[in-house]
Amino acid sequence: MTKISVEVPDELLADLDEHVGETKKFVNRSDAIRASIRKTLDLLDDIDERHGRLEDE
Repeated sequence: MTKISVEVPDELLADLDEHVGETKKFVNRSDAIRASIRKTLDLLDDIDERHGRLEDE
């Protein structure tokens, strides 16, 4: 798996950390960020599909 580095505002990181931990939705920050990226890309695909912008695969 490729590793990347990103700069994240402290406020956003604090919000993220509220959802990370053994008894919370995500096990670690990486898991939370991957899930967020997947969800965002799915939403963008849905928007593109509604606007007829998806290319045939």
